[in-house]
Amino acid sequence: MDFLHPENWADALALRAERPDAKPIQGGTDVMVELNFDRGRPAALLDLNPCRELFEIEEADGRIRIGAGVPYVRIIRKLGNRLPALAQASRTVGSPQIRNRGTVGGNLGGASPAGDAHPALLAANAVVEVESAARGSRMIPIDDFYVWVKKNALEADELIRAVWLEPAPGPQYFSKVGTRNAMVIAVCSFAVALDPVTRTAGTGIGSAGPTPLRAREAQDLLAEHLPWDNPVPLGEKLLRDFGALVAEAAKPIDDVRGTADYRKHALSVMARRTLGWAWNDFTAERRAA
Repeated sequence: MDFLHPENWADALALRAERPDAKPIQGGTDVMVELNFDRGRPAALLDLNPCRELFEIEEADGRIRIGAGVPYVRIIRKLGNRLPALAQASRTVGSPQIRNRGTVGGNLGGASPAGDAHPALLAANAVVEVESAARGSRMIPIDDFYVWVKKNALEADELIRAVWLEPAPGPQYFSKVGTRNAMVIAVCSFAVALDPVTRTAGTGIGSAGPTPLRAREAQDLLAEHLPWDNPVPLGEKLLRDFGALVAEAAKPIDDVRGTADYRKHALSVMARRTLGWAWNDFTAERRAA
């Protein structure tokens, strides 16, 4: 196995074009597991750690740009109030050591349906910035990024540069079910993001389909029935209907972590709870204002 060590981002893109068979590696929290268990052995590893451009958090045009190399711990510390669902998801990733090395860019590159960042990115309508040496950069809406199990929309010569998100205009929540509270792959996960400005809601489902998913009919239900002008507690029927539509949107399978039926049930419960938490925050903010 070759180990490719670029000097900077431009050099990394050139090496990617020359060696499309090389596996990009940053924190290595997923790649090294695959290697250790002999589940895959790429012809080469492309080390992105020298590319300091990937470690920046910036603001431009009212949006937050998170470099592909920014570790989860910095998202938790720096963006907890501005991107709450992504920060909450980041807190559930592995151990402190993993959160110090693992990145959202790595989650996107691996495109595992169980990746913790995906539901929050979907709910918040993230955009993925990718780049190649030959064609320059392009922006991929998060809904177009996931192609199939562990497959994304990257071309063979492209690398992930950053992910863009709007600062949360309203409450956001992430929830995850696993065999224990931490250091575990999700049995299933869910995120919801309320937008009082557009009077819409975003959703994201993880580990319950071949790709991360949206619950579009559940989003439509909230857009039509949330009482934005009269923020009273939500009725049980709306919460139950929302949970049922989220469960219907999932496409789970039975595996060693859980059954398809359990995943659907858990998603319906998480959907009701996260919506309730988010709406309670919204009503409290309105009362305070």
